[in-house]
Amino acid sequence: MVRGGLAGGYSGWMFGLTFEKILLIGIVAVFLLGPERLPHYAAQLARLVKQLRNLANGAKDRMRDEMGPEFDDVDWKKLDPRQYDPRRIIREALTDEDQLKAQSATVSRAPNPDGAYLQQKRAREAAGAQPAPFDSEAT
Repeated sequence: MVRGGLAGGYSGWMFGLTFEKILLIGIVAVFLLGPERLPHYAAQLARLVKQLRNLANGAKDRMRDEMGPEFDDVDWKKLDPRQYDPRRIIREALTDEDQLKAQSATVSRAPNPDGAYLQQKRAREAAGAQPAPFDSEAT
């Protein structure tokens, strides 16, 4: 089941925690901690969340101070590591720039529906290669 949410399929839930699971954790906490200790632990949790938020905001402010006005110009979605294709990166590193420009104009970026095994099998069949010898007496 896919939840609707932000771009990239990220719906804002962390570690697979849904509202029902958080509610169940809260009910278990009420029974384990009891009504006399629960307010103290809830206040500690609130302080922890505030500290983490301040830490994140401080890191963001420090980055903005160190990078200057260029911080707002950075396209952070372009730096998302999930968008990189390792095969394309290696191909670009190994080929010349002229060849790369010619290939990028003709090659589509759609994923190949065939796996590597099928591609190798078709290449062997096209070349007329014989399969590896099989020894029935080998263990």
